[in-house]
Amino acid sequence: MGDGLKVALVTGAGSGIGRAVCHALLDDGYAVVLVGRRVQALQETVDLAGADAARCLCVPTDVGKPEQVVKLFEQAAKAFGRLDLLFNNAGSFTPGVPLEELTYEQWQATVDVNLTGPFLCAQQAIKMMKAQDPRGGRIINNGSISAHAPRPFSAPYTSTKHAITGLTKSISLDCRKHNIACGQIDIGNAATPMTEAMPKGVPQANGERAVEPVMDVAHVARAVLQMASLPLDTNIQFMTIMATTMPYIGRG
Repeated sequence: MGDGLKVALVTGAGSGIGRAVCHALLDDGYAVVLVGRRVQALQETVDLAGADAARCLCVPTDVGKPEQVVKLFEQAAKAFGRLDLLFNNAGSFTPGVPLEELTYEQWQATVDVNLTGPFLCAQQAIKMMKAQDPRGGRIINNGSISAHAPRPFSAPYTSTKHAITGLTKSISLDCRKHNIACGQIDIGNAATPMTEAMPKGVPQANGERAVEPVMDVAHVARAVLQMASLPLDTNIQFMTIMATTMPYIGRG
């Protein structure tokens, strides 16, 4: 099934940005491994792909669990034989409460999904990409605007997204010799279930609540596809895509 196909693996594929990116990759001719914790949500992404569904493989996985990630990549290798693109997209928020009120369990759950998950997936992807012929591939990490500037009461999410920037840079440096490119897309206010509160008003740095503009998630999918479509000797190291008038430049 994988002969001659470009193969991508997308985490957080059951909704929002992950779903949109899966469909953009399928439209571009990729075979796609869809990863997420909810089987039904993954299947909905596949069902919405129409005829392209034949090039999908759903692998329900908790990316924060090392043993599950190893099995995920074993299944991807068995199905398609290689991996050209990893999109580390899965993300998790904590409740918007003061830092001192967060529990250890809430902190750890966010770290597991947002930071440990991308590390574990990158680790297995690098092993595949080093060993395959032709060698190499691309890793794209979802950093978020929070990789640059926090929202109020977002310490776990913001901390992990800042850390993703360090992971992106480290992968880029360490994997040059293996023909593996790594870049990061920082996304601000794409219209997804995760941002459905934006048009109703969300907390701002000055203590007020304000309505924030959102953009069509299809634009994010096209941006990821642009990063993925480059030859491996060319890399978009960091890209920021955002609703033009959202509070980021001069946030607060």
